[in-house]
This record gives sequence, structure tokens and C-alpha cells, in this order.
Amino acid sequence: MNETFFSDNVLLRSRTAAELYRGVRDLPIVDYHSHLNEREIAEGRTFSTITELWLGSDHYKWRAMRACGIEERRITGDAGDYEKFLAYASVMPMLCGNPLYYWTHMELKALFGIRLPLNAQTAPEIYARANEALGQLSVRRLLEKFRVEYIATTDDPASPLSHHGQYGGVRVCPTFRADRALRADGDCLEALGAACGKRIETLADLRDALEQRLRFFLSKGCALADVSVEETPLVGVTEAEAEALFSRRGELEGLAARRLFSYGLAFLAELCRKYGIVLQMHIGALRNVNRPAYLALGADAGYDVMHGSVDTDGIAAFLGRLHAEGKLPKAILYTLEPGSLPALCTVAGSFPDVRVGAAWWFNDTLQGIRRHLETVSEYSVLGTSTGMLTDSRSFAGYCRFDFFRRILADAVAEKVDAGEYDRGGAAQLLYDICYANPKKFMKI
Repeated sequence: MNETFFSDNVLLRSRTAAELYRGVRDLPIVDYHSHLNEREIAEGRTFSTITELWLGSDHYKWRAMRACGIEERRITGDAGDYEKFLAYASVMPMLCGNPLYYWTHMELKALFGIRLPLNAQTAPEIYARANEALGQLSVRRLLEKFRVEYIATTDDPASPLSHHGQYGGVRVCPTFRADRALRADGDCLEALGAACGKRIETLADLRDALEQRLRFFLSKGCALADVSVEETPLVGVTEAEAEALFSRRGELEGLAARRLFSYGLAFLAELCRKYGIVLQMHIGALRNVNRPAYLALGADAGYDVMHGSVDTDGIAAFLGRLHAEGKLPKAILYTLEPGSLPALCTVAGSFPDVRVGAAWWFNDTLQGIRRHLETVSEYSVLGTSTGMLTDSRSFAGYCRFDFFRRILADAVAEKVDAGEYDRGGAAQLLYDICYANPKKFMKI
């Protein structure tokens, strides 16, 4: 075996990088945006096979397997766990440079002590060794191994939040994710009304219900709200117009639907400001582009893509209107379309307590993160960054924090070694980005 394969210094290209990395390697993880299942944490779920852990809900892996020609039966279909694992292993040699190649081998090493490259030949041995080790690794043990301190899950306003709380050393708190309610989705409004004990028939009913449920979320430790912004929100939608649009819910399309959502997003921002929580805006995702696949598999199955462009002018106008009205909360802006990041950095810098979030989704690659860090440092302020998050449905996904910390250490070390940045400030910079900043900004 090649002794340099995923060595302890992988991604660290200098002695300075290795030294900086060691200073943040073992810091606790604050994961303020995830899609993990809190019930599985509460109940201490275990996994029978590595396939359950890796392929049960990870659309990153599903997407890569499809791109390599694996048929759906061996991805999300009725094939057995071993067959699915062999299929994933078979595509691994094709993924040179893909973040999955890094994450997969970092997970094998961190969780199972396995340093073999995964491929069709090594798959049987790795499958057996990983499955044997999984007998000792409940979800809570996994979180302990990764030193996870805080997890924010993503929850519909109607959720009963029955499984949030403190589990050993990790605190699990909800995030108020109100997309469907803001779009007046019928099933969502029915569930929201049931949670509040009343029918939602008017726009005022919806506003009251959302505020009631947010107060409940706050009682469970909620520190953040979250919304997917798939079309730029519009300014100037009046309450009277929104009420009229709400009365036609279920039949709205195009501009009318966008205007109702814009009013709802402004109201959500006002609630966040009122209750002192952070609003996360995820901008630029184009959802479910493969219609037959969506109908067969549902949402979040690997068929979302980047928008071709993001209207940062519109985002600036929306935030500007909120700020002028005294309704702008603390906010984190994420863009899926990387070309809009410089402009979004300048937008964030124009308002108090607005940050640019982590390299999101398709951008959390080796070069994507490096470009993101460089752009934030040039157009915004790297030292105020709130660091990394998983945005994941996989409990193995916490290797992404190690991936990020290595890339960050290497990027800063490059400037230190070039005489472009003070070595004395580098360790504090990394500590703040990796741990102190998210806790302070989110008041965790």
C-alpha cells in the first residue's frame, strides 16, 4: 500500500499548514445547519451495514453513482446492501478530485481505521471490516467520535419537536424552516393549523400561527430560521395584496406566487428580528429538474441543480427594504451559484450582522472551498466567517469539518509562508472561524 495515501497530512502542503491544522483539528463541532434525523439521535440508532450508513439517504453518493452509469436498482432500489456497496465501490476510482473521494476515505480512516483505497477489489474486505466495527457505533457514539457539540436540524413549523434536547455531550436543537408555509402549500397549512389548534383561513391566521410555532421552537432551543430562496424576493408587496393572493392559494403561479412568497419572507425576517434569531437564506437552487425521477423518488434525491445566475441586485433591494423598516435580522446568505459570490459578499457587507455562509452544496469541494475562502477574504472579511456546516442527512458527514479545517489551514498557511499574513494571528483566526464565530453569531 502507498504509505502516502490519505496520510495524516493529506491536503496540508506545508509544515505551517500542518501546525495550524493541529490547533483546530480537535475542536468541538458546531453544526448549525443539517438535515439529520433527530429521532435517530434520541433513540441511538445503529446500522447493520455500512450501506445503511453511507447510502441510505446521501444524494451526493446517489448522484455520483448515476453519473457513472449505475442503474437505479443498485442505488435507491431493491438491490441488497452488499450489492449496493459494491456498486458504490466500483465507481470510486472514477472520482479523482471529487469531494466524495476525499470524504469516503476520510470516513473509512476516522470511523473504522481503514486506510485502503476503496475500489472493486478492496470492497469485500472493507465491507466486512466496516460492518464489524459498526456493531460498536451507534449514532450517539458516532457523534462522540466526531466531537459534535451542537446540531441544528431542519424542521417544519408544524413539527412536534419531540426528540430535541441534550444527548450526552451534544445538544440537538430545531431550525424553523418555513418554506412551504410561506408558499401557502395546502398540506402544510393544514398541518400547521392542527399544530396550533385552529384552521388557517386568512393571511392573519398564517402570521399568528407562524409566530405561535416560532415561540414553541424557541422553547426547544431554536437559534435559527432557514428558507430556500429559489426566486429573488420582491419588495413592496402590501398586506392587502398579499391577503388577496392568499385567498387564491392553490391556484397561484409565476409572478403571483412569487409575490406571496416575498411577503411571507419579509414577515419571517421580521419575526427573526423580533425574537433575536438568525435567518439563513439559501439562494440559487433549481429544484427537481428531472420530473420523472422526482415523481418516482420524491424531493432531495439528487436532481437539484444550480441556477444559471442569481439576482444579487434583487437580494440587495430586499435586504435594504427590511433594513430601512427596522426589520432586518441577523442573516447568513448562501449562494449555490459561485459566480454570484463576489457580489453577494458586497451585499452582505452593506448591512449590519449579515454574513456570507459556507461554500454550499455543489461548492463544498477542494477547490470550491479554496475559491470561497479567497473570495470572502477579498470581498468581505474572512475573520468574521461562521465556518463550516454539514447540510447533510448522513451521520458520517462530519468528516466534512475535517476536510474544511485542512483546506482552511492550508490556505492561510500559504499566505503566512509567503510573508503575506502574520503567523502570530493565524492560530486565532482559525480558532474563530472553526469554533468561536458560529457560537457567538448564533448565540449558541
